[in-house]
Amino acid sequence: MISTPNRDDLVFPKGGWEDDETVHEAACREALEEAGVKGILGEDPLGVWEFRSKSRQNSCSLEGGCRGYMFALEVTEELDSWAEQTSYNRKWLSPEEAYKFCRYDWMRDALQVLLTTIDKLVELPMFLASDSLAEHQMLSAGCSGKPSSAQHLEESFTNKCIVQG
Repeated sequence: MISTPNRDDLVFPKGGWEDDETVHEAACREALEEAGVKGILGEDPLGVWEFRSKSRQNSCSLEGGCRGYMFALEVTEELDSWAEQTSYNRKWLSPEEAYKFCRYDWMRDALQVLLTTIDKLVELPMFLASDSLAEHQMLSAGCSGKPSSAQHLEESFTNKCIVQG
């Protein structure tokens, strides 16, 4: 999980995805940028959650609606320095601590889904890049995996780290 300045709560790395990347590529990129970790991304999302953007939470309009795709990431490399290290501190927690300190209800829900399926996680198919261009793009983003087609949304958030106890 990551922390931000002047906050006691935590979040999983998250962010929108660019027009030229899939949701899977965005998940890998955000994990690398915000938490400084690389790994193998689970093929299927843990789930999809809809919520209000923090900048538009008080708005009654349809603006600010977000869809969050949460993924498990088997972390294979932890970097000593990363792009957004000055903004985010990486923290490794037990599942109970992660649940307690998580800022958003929808992220706690995703963590609960992960915890209820953790025994099956080993059996889930993981992406294996076969296309050399796709492999280069995913590896440069810090993940192994095969991109899939995905609908690009205004803003989406992704879970990239498995929290282990």
